[in-house]
Amino acid sequence: MIHIRPFHSDDRQAWDPLWQGYLTFYKSSLPAEVTDETWRRLNDPAEPMHGLAAVLDGRIVGIVHFLYHRSTWTTGNYCYLQDLFTAEEARGQGAGRALIEAVYEQARVDGASRVYWLTHETNTAAQVLYDKVASRSGFIQYRHMMLG
Repeated sequence: MIHIRPFHSDDRQAWDPLWQGYLTFYKSSLPAEVTDETWRRLNDPAEPMHGLAAVLDGRIVGIVHFLYHRSTWTTGNYCYLQDLFTAEEARGQGAGRALIEAVYEQARVDGASRVYWLTHETNTAAQVLYDKVASRSGFIQYRHMMLG
């Protein structure tokens, strides 16, 4: 049975390999100070960034990060589900769906009017789940990087 709960400050050791797995999946890497700051933010109640863990047999097997932001289209905030990852050995056991549904519930409690996320067009395995729990918007993302 998958249990979903907020991160605890002592979950860093279990969170790290999942976070790194997520970054590796997207062929990315981040400096240690960004990962450290992300973990700090996820555990700071004053931050608009939140995280949940999927626990199976006492072990964290999945993570989700989400944050709230204002919208010009509604009075309620939007909830951006930024990162979702499950350990390979736990895939197909409902952890991803449970994490998404937990974000939906938290967003409902917090008065958000929408939960949304992005995935890469090649992430077809995840899209099988996403097509069951949400609808595609049809929008294409453009971005301009401001770092450096």
